[in-house]
Amino acid sequence: MAQTYEFYLERAEAAAEAAKEAELDNVRQRELRSEKTWRGLAEQARKTAVEREKAEAERAARREAEAAELAEAAEAAEAAGTASDT
Repeated sequence: MAQTYEFYLERAEAAAEAAKEAELDNVRQRELRSEKTWRGLAEQARKTAVEREKAEAERAARREAEAAELAEAAEAAEAAGTASDT
C-alpha cells in the first residue's frame, strides 16, 4: 500500500513532538533522526505524486491528439468516398 505525503508528514510531526518532550538526549536524538527520515519520505511521496499527475496529463494529451488524428482520417476517408460517388 502506497503511503501518502500527509501520512509521512503526520509521522514527522509526531516524531518532532516526541523529540521536544524527550528527557533523555539519546531519545531526543533518535526522534530527531526519525523526524528527518519521515520528512524525507514525505518529500519523496510528494514528488512521486507530482510526477504521476504530470505523466497522466501527458498521456491524456496524447490520447486526445490520437483521437483527433483518427477523426481527421475518418473525415478524409468519408470525403474521398463521397467524392468518388459523384
